[in-house]
Amino acid sequence: MSVNYPNGKQYIPNAAANTKIANKKKNESYSNRGMTLEEDLNITNEYYREKKIAVVHKKPTPVQIVQVDYPMRSAAVIKEAYFKQASTTDYNGVYKGKYIDFEAKETQNSSSFPLKNFHEHQIRHMEEVLLQGGICFVILRFTKEEQVYLLEAKNLLQFWDRMKTGGRKSITKEEIEQLGYYIPLGFQARIDYIRIIDTLYQLS
Repeated sequence: MSVNYPNGKQYIPNAAANTKIANKKKNESYSNRGMTLEEDLNITNEYYREKKIAVVHKKPTPVQIVQVDYPMRSAAVIKEAYFKQASTTDYNGVYKGKYIDFEAKETQNSSSFPLKNFHEHQIRHMEEVLLQGGICFVILRFTKEEQVYLLEAKNLLQFWDRMKTGGRKSITKEEIEQLGYYIPLGFQARIDYIRIIDTLYQLS
C-alpha cells in the first residue's frame, strides 16, 4: 500500500523503524524485553482501563483513502492513501478529572535524546495543552539500556527553546536524569506513569 503525506510525497518508513524491529528481535530472549515503547504503553493503558484507574487511548492518525482495489467481492485492498493532517501527540485521556496528553519517543542513543525526534507542531500542541491547565509530558525510552523516563512538557519546551536559540540539538542523559522521573518496567502496568503523575500533581 502506498501512503503519502499531504504534500504528495510518499511516506517511507524511516531507518529508526527498522532499527526498532531489529532491536525487538535482539531482546526477545529477555523476560521483560523485546517490546516496543508503544506496545508497552498500550498494555499499560489497557490495565489502567480494566482497573478503572484511568482512560487513556492512542490517538488514531487521520488518513484519506484515494485508491481501493477489490480483488474479491468480499475483500478490499487499500492501494493508495494520504495522511490528512499532521498528528499532534500520541496519547490522551482523563485521570481523576484531569486531562492528560503525552508523546512517546525512543532512541538508540545512550548519552542523549535527539530533539529532532519531535516536531514543531507537537511542541505547539503541548504548549496549548499546558495553557489550558492540562497535564502534559513525554515518555522517553533509551532502548539499548531499556530505561524509561517521564519528562514534563514544560522542561521539554525549555530544551526546545534552547535549540531554537542556537543551543545543543539534544537533551543530555544527565539532564533527563536530573529533571525527569525514572519508570522501572513492571508486569501489568509495564510503564506505570500514573504513579509519577500522582506524585507530581498530588492526585493520590
